[in-house]
Amino acid sequence: MNRRRFITGVGVIAAAALERTHTARAQQPKGRSFRIGYLSFIPGEDSNVILKQLDELGYRQGENLDVASRSAEGQSERLSSLAAELVAARPDVLVAGFGTLTANALKAATSTIPIVFASVGDPVGLGLVVSLNRPGGNVTGVTSQASDVVGKRLQIVHELLPGKRILAVLLNPDTPFSGIALQELRMAAMAAAQPIQVFEARTAEQVLAELEAAAKAGVAGLLTVEDPLLLSARRDIAERAIVVRLPVIYGTRGFAEAGGLISYGVDRRDLYRRAAGYIDAILKGAKPADLPVEQPTKFELVINLKAAKAIGLEIPDRLLALADEVIE
Repeated sequence: MNRRRFITGVGVIAAAALERTHTARAQQPKGRSFRIGYLSFIPGEDSNVILKQLDELGYRQGENLDVASRSAEGQSERLSSLAAELVAARPDVLVAGFGTLTANALKAATSTIPIVFASVGDPVGLGLVVSLNRPGGNVTGVTSQASDVVGKRLQIVHELLPGKRILAVLLNPDTPFSGIALQELRMAAMAAAQPIQVFEARTAEQVLAELEAAAKAGVAGLLTVEDPLLLSARRDIAERAIVVRLPVIYGTRGFAEAGGLISYGVDRRDLYRRAAGYIDAILKGAKPADLPVEQPTKFELVINLKAAKAIGLEIPDRLLALADEVIE
């Protein structure tokens, strides 16, 4: 099977329009300094990637860029007050880190300061923008929503675990995108005649408990619906999955890097780099309402052979040939 055919991404919504905006804007005035307010649910690599990309675009902290960062440290109830703090500082741009909750909090805090989100599942359905092509307000950015990603994960499961045995799905129901992702998964599973069982967790402790409950239920494998909660517990999840000998397919490479078995999904580092492009365009005068929301174009399959060996699972050669990275 051709790997490019297997990992075909959806097209970018009006990507050329954003590129034209970049090239059409004048260079930033010499001596001009900018302020950015950054809100994250958990500290993560998204801010590091974005700031590194901004540095490559000529924005250097301590010289012409001042960054105020706030993290809710995994506590959603803190987001609204942290968003208000950032808005009060009157930054030139507000940036919402990984997930929907941060973008929602910033949007609720201001209707005038430009907001760029770095990875939101369904910005239209969640009311962040009017449409992908015409955001229509003070919010724009990069969505992690892509067609048929869930279907491809199911293909991976069937390659790895042949047969129509029950699969578990682990998610946080309090995350706005989880309901949308679950609906997509149910549709893909129905089309593949694949039975699934849903396990819900709202805290890190519940995540591990539900993982064990899935293993005790005798499911063949498990799929995760990523959100900041699961991402923050990725190392514990990967370790517990090995203890209970449960094959788990994740949606973000961070899980495979933390010891998880397999991840397939959007290349989020690419999303973060592209989010920096929006910040650059806005700092040069563009309006969020005129910058179409972009969809993912890069996807990656990562396989951790150490995890496979630990749970006694042999990875088919065909899957190994398709992998973008194999961790040995």
